[in-house]
Amino acid sequence: MVSWHRHARRADVALRDLLSRIARRAGWTPTVLAHPGYGSGGRLRVLGRVLLAPRVLHPEERRAVPGWQRFLTLESPGAEVTVEVAGQQHRVRSDDDGLLDVTLDVQLPDAGAVPVTLRAGDRTSSAPVHLASPDAARGVVCDIDDTVLVTGITTPLRAAWRTFVQPMDERQAVPGMAELLRVLTGGAPHVPVVYVSNGPWNLAGPLTRFLERAGFPAGALLLTDWGPTSDRWFRDGRAHKRATLQRLATDLPGVRWTLVGDTGEHDPALYEEFARAQPDRVRAVLLRDVSSSGTRVERFGDVPVVYARDGAELATALPVRD
Repeated sequence: MVSWHRHARRADVALRDLLSRIARRAGWTPTVLAHPGYGSGGRLRVLGRVLLAPRVLHPEERRAVPGWQRFLTLESPGAEVTVEVAGQQHRVRSDDDGLLDVTLDVQLPDAGAVPVTLRAGDRTSSAPVHLASPDAARGVVCDIDDTVLVTGITTPLRAAWRTFVQPMDERQAVPGMAELLRVLTGGAPHVPVVYVSNGPWNLAGPLTRFLERAGFPAGALLLTDWGPTSDRWFRDGRAHKRATLQRLATDLPGVRWTLVGDTGEHDPALYEEFARAQPDRVRAVLLRDVSSSGTRVERFGDVPVVYARDGAELATALPVRD
């Protein structure tokens, strides 16, 4: 049986290698992009991406551009990167897709946002790693598309236009969601917040700026890489979110999570799966209902589940918090 996805992956790698050789001859060099990570208790998850780019322009200097232009990138696999944090240096390499996802043991005295600098050659990029309090008992996992950012996934043409054409600084936040997340993270220091999306890492910079502009609590950003793999035509978005939840349960074992999402795609099923498998790790599930104007409360086993049309109504219907 022909594994067409495997052939597609090989063709994708071969084309990238060819374009990389041409770009390097034209003077392009590895450029690193740092993305917000998370950690606690001396363990940091550092995230980033390495591209080939002209020396005259850093990729993140292109701000108000349509989304499709951000997909015109040339990843640099196997690039050596120096991670600088708290006066210490660690040398790592990007993976086969030019991505950096490494866990470091670094003893830090305080929680909060810790600046991390990534260096490839003489080019650098910085982003915070958000360290949860060692005794953090609660945190928030939040979807992005149609949960905090109006996308319209249920209408594919409209969603495609917003994603690939409309500049991020023109995108709209879902009403009331920033206020909801501020309520969920209030009352305790350094509550971990993790934003999870099936969207590509190409949009990480604009998404980070959007969240800040719209008033959302600062947090880590976990996206995925689009394109063929050795066993699939495209990355499995459900597998990405499922693996993210399982890893967070391991990385931050003392945290009980409020899972925030919407009913437009797979959030209800994935959150229910996680809540029933590990009910002691989930405080509540809050779902923006994209198809209804009503508010209702259900349960995934012992875990309360609230459906409402926006952040304000979800906040009004929040279950009693222990």
